[in-house]
Amino acid sequence: MAKVKICGLRFTQDAEYVNEAKPDFAGFILSEGFRRSIDLNTAITLREIIDKSINTVGVFVNEDISNILNAIESGAVGVIQLHGSEDNDYIDNLKKHTDKTIIKAFTIKSPDDIEKAKKCHADFVLLDSGTGTGKEFDQSLIGEFPREYFLAGGMNPDNVKQRINELKPYAVDVSSGVETDGIKDREKVIRFVREARRNH
Repeated sequence: MAKVKICGLRFTQDAEYVNEAKPDFAGFILSEGFRRSIDLNTAITLREIIDKSINTVGVFVNEDISNILNAIESGAVGVIQLHGSEDNDYIDNLKKHTDKTIIKAFTIKSPDDIEKAKKCHADFVLLDSGTGTGKEFDQSLIGEFPREYFLAGGMNPDNVKQRINELKPYAVDVSSGVETDGIKDREKVIRFVREARRNH
């Protein structure tokens, strides 16, 4: 069964929605400058609300490693997601300081991007169309992918089951696809998780 990640949580109500839906992962954008960015204190507050069975993921973009370690030590996040231009040297350095699971996101626009993802030193890679664009990339580029990966980009409660059946990802990741007017929508969050887990 594919794992499910709901990303871009910002508000108390978002935490309550994921507690109802019970995805495997809940994500916070902890680098500044993005529409869904939150500060570490907010993430700590949300982590206290979110059910302990749900793994929290900190999303970082070209962040200083000390800031990532600070977020881990605070207890706000238990999984690290890198969404910038971090290379294998950066990932290797990060691994010297923490044993937490590391996910590295790749924007997929060409076969070269897939090749880079295959060679990544992170524990998992995330294949996406960009940073929170809500659009799909050309998923035919994935081909016979040799490792477990997170699939993101353009999914919603209406198409997630089909994407899982077609592409067999380790996990699916959604943010804008469970929002209405830029705010997390309780019904969409619950339905996305339900549909992702149906008939597997």
